[in-house]
Amino acid sequence: MASGSSYNEDQERGKLDFESLVDLHYGPLYRFAMSLTHAESDACDLVQQTFLTWANKGHQLQDASKVKSWLYTTLHRAFLESRRRITRFPHLEISEAEAELPTVEPDLAGHLDAQDVVELLRQVDERFQAAVALFYLEDYSYDEIAGILEVPLGTVKSRIARGLGQLKELVLRTAGPGARQEGGS
Repeated sequence: MASGSSYNEDQERGKLDFESLVDLHYGPLYRFAMSLTHAESDACDLVQQTFLTWANKGHQLQDASKVKSWLYTTLHRAFLESRRRITRFPHLEISEAEAELPTVEPDLAGHLDAQDVVELLRQVDERFQAAVALFYLEDYSYDEIAGILEVPLGTVKSRIARGLGQLKELVLRTAGPGARQEGGS
């Protein structure tokens, strides 16, 4: 019983420490986050993420006098990561990205059978054919394809992407002008 009560006391002490940490630093961290994001919801998310990180990793901090700088550094890193993510994967409304959407009619795929696609795949640059065929026709993973072709994983991904780009162009050419959306060029 003694060990159970000391565990509960330690848990309660840790909870109080976390709560007092939040009480002490929430306001200044929120103001810092607002200065970075200029949006209330984003600032709240950053502060919440910072305290979540503290809850998961704060025990690793050896010097308690560095808690404040640790929290600010963690918040700033979370902000930078969110900006990198937004830059790499921007959020667009569908109406804003309409020009970037595929120009293939939805039922175009229904007009092609497997033999047509295999025939078109033969017209794709030889460097890309094997990777595309292994991935889509044989269901190999990227790692397995890298081993089979004896090339780096990044090369496999690149070859598949480029091969699919060529295959798409071939499909569009084969389908003729009716394959493009109205107003498309």
